[in-house]
Amino acid sequence: SAYAFTPHDAQGRFLDGGKTYCVTLPAPVPVAQFWSFVVYSGQHRSLLETDQQSAGVDSNSPDLKANPDGTYTVWFAPSAPAGKEGNWVQTMPGKSWSALLRLYAPLQPWFDKSWKPGDFELVNEGATT
Repeated sequence: SAYAFTPHDAQGRFLDGGKTYCVTLPAPVPVAQFWSFVVYSGQHRSLLETDQQSAGVDSNSPDLKANPDGTYTVWFAPSAPAGKEGNWVQTMPGKSWSALLRLYAPLQPWFDKSWKPGDFELVNEGATT
């Protein structure tokens, strides 16, 4: 397994549980088995407690949808963006969080760094925590 961890968005700001972010994984994701994205509490360093059944999404999820070009966009927000429920991970307003991308049985593009996940892009600049 290989892991990529970040507590920051593309601008270097800490991830804010009251805002909406998206990150796109280029195609193909270099795994022989599967990948997953999970969120961890900035306060406790354990899985972030939310109303969602799971603290993340993974490539085995039947509701996960690829983009037409084969990439995957994952959304991190207090509520699911319309039509993106299968690609959504819930965050909590007022709570800091970090994301962990897990690659199970990573392939060569991960190791030679020819593949990398996209950055966390802030979607709604005006949201408050």
